[in-house]
Formats: sequence, C-alpha cells, structure tokens
Amino acid sequence: MNPVIKELEDGFLKNDLPQINPGDTVKVLVRIKEGNKERTQAFEGVVIKKRGSGINKTITVRKVFQGIGVERVFPINSPRIEQIKIQRSGQVRRAKLYYLRERTGKATRIKEKITTK
Repeated sequence: MNPVIKELEDGFLKNDLPQINPGDTVKVLVRIKEGNKERTQAFEGVVIKKRGSGINKTITVRKVFQGIGVERVFPINSPRIEQIKIQRSGQVRRAKLYYLRERTGKATRIKEKITTK
C-alpha cells in the first residue's frame, strides 16, 4: 500500500473500539440525521460477518424484528457510528454465520463464551 494513503487513512481510524468477533451480540449506536435534527438510534443483534481491514473494515449485524430478519452492514470507522457495545460474547466455530439466516426461534441461539479473568 502507498505510504501516503496509509498515513492519510490512519488519521480516520478509531482506536476506542472493542474486539468484535462473529457470534457476539452487539449494540451499535448510530447517528441518524432527520431534516436538521440529529438523534442516536440503537441497532442490537448478532455479528454474522467481519470483513475488510483498516478504514474499510465492516461488520454485518443481524436481528429479527417482528418475525423478519434484518441485516445491516456497519463500517466501524465511520463517523456516523457513535459507539459499539458488546452485550455478550458468543462461542462459534466459523467466521461467517450465514447459516443463521435459515434458522428461526431457538435454533438461532449461540452458546456464550465464558472468559476467566
């Protein structure tokens, strides 16, 4: 990568982000602009995919709302992302959790990762 581009991108990287992994249940606080007002909206769900690196890093979060699966892709270094909170860590055995799309109800449960401190 060109060192000039790398130096420019480093200025936009966030360094206060938690370690996010697929299977984690996260709450993403997003700034939404409506007209001339701005508010914060929370989107809570399971991380089913991580991709990219550096400034292009994104996570895909899935939740079920009124019986319909909703997925949203968040660029984690975006200035629109106010905060990302990890609600619980999931123990999964693969990097992409696309199999959750076909499942409903109790079949979508993910085992919680127990960490010893």
